[in-house]
Amino acid sequence: MARAQLKRAEPLGSPTRGTTNPNRLRRIDRWLTADLGVRRALRSESSPLVVDLGYGASPVTTVELATRLRAAVPDVRVLGLELDPERVAAGQAAATPPVLDFRRGGFELAGARPAVVRAFNVLRQYDESDVEPSWRAMLERIIPGGLLVEGTCDEIGRVCTWATVSRRGPVSLTLSCRVASLERPSTVAERLPKALIHRNVPGERVHEFLSRVDRCWATAAPFSAYGPRARWTETVRLLAASGWPVLNRPARWRLGELTVPWTSVAPR
Repeated sequence: MARAQLKRAEPLGSPTRGTTNPNRLRRIDRWLTADLGVRRALRSESSPLVVDLGYGASPVTTVELATRLRAAVPDVRVLGLELDPERVAAGQAAATPPVLDFRRGGFELAGARPAVVRAFNVLRQYDESDVEPSWRAMLERIIPGGLLVEGTCDEIGRVCTWATVSRRGPVSLTLSCRVASLERPSTVAERLPKALIHRNVPGERVHEFLSRVDRCWATAAPFSAYGPRARWTETVRLLAASGWPVLNRPARWRLGELTVPWTSVAPR
């Protein structure tokens, strides 16, 4: 019995490459401070906890997360988790408990009970078959009504995608891009969450989705005269007009975001 308990106490997961850069996760941070579902989860209890899982070789993006979240939710606490003891030590040098702390941990969340978990560029390095068990391990620790936000971005954070997941299952998929440097929306395909990245093939919903967004982007080309944001906004408007269930508001579209229900892109 004691041996089984010890085994469960060990961090769950495999070390990641650990690459990171300042402001790499600014897009997801910006979304976290504005999303109604996230804010509802954070307001469900006093002094809510947000876990940043797998922050990498530098704690910089976790420090940024804490700063941005506290500007919107002043009593929030942030806990950075890493498997590598050296990365944990680097984080602890930047810690300001109880507002911001760092600990060794993996998908078991080091026994914490957060309202929200941000897990970025972690599952990208796993097999697709590992996604659901990893989600489930984290969701078992998240408080009722809490959310997991799991995704991937490029090295400087110009192209990002993430899945929002509740205890009931995946809720939505969000794309967020720097549209000024965007050749076409389907560029995000190489940064899709692990649950979808291998599904961007004919016959799969996510392929149909990205193909339709590309067509809307091409149709919206004349709006480039008013700037890339105008073209993206028109792209999303056309997508919604064609029957795709776009969830977020036009104010978010202008930031290069697009959110759709998970059911519209889920693997077949």
